[in-house]
Amino acid sequence: MKLNLRQIEVFRAIMLSGSISGASKLLFVSQPAVSRLIAYTEQRLGLMLFQRIKGRLYPTPEARRLFVEVTALYQNVQRVNEVADNLAENREGQLRLSCSPSLGQSLLPRAIAQFRRQFPEVRIVLQTLIPAVMQQSLLTQQVELGVAYMPVDHPSLAWQPLYENKIVAVLPKGHPLAARGQVTVRDLANEPLIGYSADIPFGMLINKLFGGEDAQPEPRIEVQQAHVACALVQAGAGVALVDEITVAGPIWSEVVTVPIVGTVNAPVNVFHLQLQPLSRLALAFINVLHNLDQQN
Repeated sequence: MKLNLRQIEVFRAIMLSGSISGASKLLFVSQPAVSRLIAYTEQRLGLMLFQRIKGRLYPTPEARRLFVEVTALYQNVQRVNEVADNLAENREGQLRLSCSPSLGQSLLPRAIAQFRRQFPEVRIVLQTLIPAVMQQSLLTQQVELGVAYMPVDHPSLAWQPLYENKIVAVLPKGHPLAARGQVTVRDLANEPLIGYSADIPFGMLINKLFGGEDAQPEPRIEVQQAHVACALVQAGAGVALVDEITVAGPIWSEVVTVPIVGTVNAPVNVFHLQLQPLSRLALAFINVLHNLDQQN
């Protein structure tokens, strides 16, 4: 390589200042050091860069042409520094997220709104995915973070707990059980129950709450997602067991929540690749999620 960065730096300083002494002041080095390096640079290039006339330096046409490229190089370096500063201050970038469908209507909108107040220039991509698809999106790095109920089990994924997220009874306003301080699952067994498919994690959790196989009530309506169950309760179609984060959203105006005796949790966790360092934006978003828990 004929030119290294130090040689380019000295050449640029001379072009900007117009003299050896001016370059030495710009670079905080001695004049002889500048003279030696520019002479060596000319030797390496096989070009005369400066003519010395009556003690002054005048750039040659070759030097002026080279200076155009050096200026472009320094502009690119400056842009790299600006990008580095923006990344350090989280002023730009993109954060790709995924969550389960119910959390996409409750927790994630609030978290993203809070995050955007801190980092308004950051672009956010949110995908609502079932657990199996979310797992693949994390493993293939289509998203950096996934927020979901309960474990998404894979040896290449790490997870952090966010919320305990208790299961509560969701009843239409005016329902006889709505005035109680708490209910039992037995109280709900004879109600028109909106249940969940037994082969999904949330359905398995609700089955656990009722106990053994003989104790399972027959749902009048079966759904796949907790926010759909809430919508049905709001429409007066029955009662449901729903996690408290889903039902805490402002859209459920015609329902009442009642604690359940001996309830279970549908814990919410955030997932990411085990061996992939998280970006600063991802770490900041996780912090927002934890702070939301403190605000509720």
